[in-house]
Amino acid sequence: MRRNILTYKAPPNNEGYDLLCIHPDPNKVTRQIRIQVKSRYPTDCYWDFPVKEKTFGAFDFLIAVFLNIGNFYKKDQAGSRRDPDFYTFPVEFMRQRHVKTASWEEVRLEGLGAEIEQYKNERGFELIAEALGIEYPARV
Repeated sequence: MRRNILTYKAPPNNEGYDLLCIHPDPNKVTRQIRIQVKSRYPTDCYWDFPVKEKTFGAFDFLIAVFLNIGNFYKKDQAGSRRDPDFYTFPVEFMRQRHVKTASWEEVRLEGLGAEIEQYKNERGFELIAEALGIEYPARV
């Protein structure tokens, strides 16, 4: 809402995407953006997500939400809680990091720290606004 992107929850049990985003001006709604959301609770989580290759055609962006509610795997809890982090990845980025084994499909982000900073929080949400052609809100 801060970025003026109208976002709606997809119908229940919808495979491939969780949110639909559109331009706020009904005269400028030329396309919709489909978002898949993946989340991780712990601060010390693994940076991978189960994503099936067949769903890549069903979404435009994947938002990875790291809730950072505390360490689950390390005993040290001091200072492990922090604000959530949001990463908005284009589907092409997900395809490049997709790993498929005989029994599992996932996208791995481990060790990509500096490379994924461009997709973090506001910078990532800006990618959706740009794809929809939404200018930054300003007082007229």
